[in-house]
Amino acid sequence: MTRLLATSLALAIGTLAGPPAPARDAAPGGEELGKVVQTEGEAFIKQARSDGLSIAVVRDGKTTFYNFGTVSREKPQAPTKDTVYEIGSISKTFGSLLLAQSIVAGKAKASDELHRYLPGDYANLAYQGRPIRLIDLVSTTSGLPDNLPDFGAIIQGVPPEQRTAKIAQSLNDLTQEALLNDLKGVSLQTQPGTAARHSNVAAELVGVTVSQLEGQPFETLLARRIEQPFGMQSGASHERQALRATGYGDDGGVAPPMNGTAILPAGGLHYSADDMAHYITAQLKSGDAAIALTHRPAWSSADKTIGYNWVIGTTMDGEPRLSHTGGTLGFSSLVELFPDSNYGIVIMANRSGPSLQGQLWEMSDAIFRRVWGESPGFTALKMALDKAGYAKVGEAVNQVHRTYPQLSLSESEVNRWGYSLLRAKRAKDAIGVFTFNTEQHPQSANAFDSLAEAHRANGDIPQSLRNFRRSLELNPGNDNARKQIAEMETARGEG
Repeated sequence: MTRLLATSLALAIGTLAGPPAPARDAAPGGEELGKVVQTEGEAFIKQARSDGLSIAVVRDGKTTFYNFGTVSREKPQAPTKDTVYEIGSISKTFGSLLLAQSIVAGKAKASDELHRYLPGDYANLAYQGRPIRLIDLVSTTSGLPDNLPDFGAIIQGVPPEQRTAKIAQSLNDLTQEALLNDLKGVSLQTQPGTAARHSNVAAELVGVTVSQLEGQPFETLLARRIEQPFGMQSGASHERQALRATGYGDDGGVAPPMNGTAILPAGGLHYSADDMAHYITAQLKSGDAAIALTHRPAWSSADKTIGYNWVIGTTMDGEPRLSHTGGTLGFSSLVELFPDSNYGIVIMANRSGPSLQGQLWEMSDAIFRRVWGESPGFTALKMALDKAGYAKVGEAVNQVHRTYPQLSLSESEVNRWGYSLLRAKRAKDAIGVFTFNTEQHPQSANAFDSLAEAHRANGDIPQSLRNFRRSLELNPGNDNARKQIAEMETARGEG
């Protein structure tokens, strides 16, 4: 750090110095929750991010519902707390809870090898002698592919305008028998338990496992052990078809519904805001051993902690924060839990898109910050950097930590901070923040992807290409990096 920068940071931080802030139920001067949610929801629809939006907030055991927009463009009608949405990958937390219940009951162990619960011989479900365990399925570290059959093979030779329908058909037609048959030809991509990676196949096998353990279909177990005790209606049946919102893809067209049976544990469940409010309420209640198990870390790396499919993080003040997003061909959703604040929120939209789940996350984050207040340490950090510049974010963070040791800057928190600067047309400052994230998480493909986007926004194409290529090295499945590299190379005449 240069002496001038160090002095500027010290002065800026010294002006804000004070004792660490105590834990708080709400920040002094925090805004009223209802008004904040109403404002954020109205803005989301006004900015045409979705056609319809339903939000349920659970605070201190009380639920409030907020609805915006329309459930259908063809027949405009405002959604209600009973409007049904596809919840996508949030479904994975339901299957994980069923497995946790069986483990707590002593019917299985998290360390059990998966093949014990599959009909037939699956010697291929191992990598260098290490087999997949049940814990690897729910911690997203199984090494299994994302989908069976592979989407790439499904759409091979299919015209672009027909690919979505083809994928939907393959998912809806998938049977457990076909899944298990395809599973015999799988080669694991990584050693189980070593790397987190999204896998619908892993979640589908959680459904197979609990069915084998309990001797009942997944849908029956779901109803008996989660939906009925929690006060929810069925997320697997089609009895509420008239209440389902119309889903729209990122191309603006009506998306085919997800209604297959085999995909239920991975992303096929559909619920209303009222249903999900009951789910959140149960998750926030203390005393249930299976729920507590799903909230504990099952796998951790330098930049990520996963419970039983829950993403475990903290607020910038170190408060526990559990979250999961969901996306289907026509819907996007998010659920977040803040156990220390006895607060949870679910947001469901009837539109899909590459960035929509992130936008729901940003909305939830904005609501929390406006009501409970921003972290004092983060406020001090931003003020210091605004005065001294964003050239050395890491050194500024170290200085702020001396006064605010509770300041917690996870990869996802820093990533959102960087994008907020990017949206504010502060590309150079965003580069400083994203650079800090790559320094803290040098093996994160997402951190380098974000830094590359900031360099591209700032007009530095060579640096953007370098970082996108680094991201692609870390995650060969990063389609965003591949697409942006192709666009920039084409523009430079390299394509």
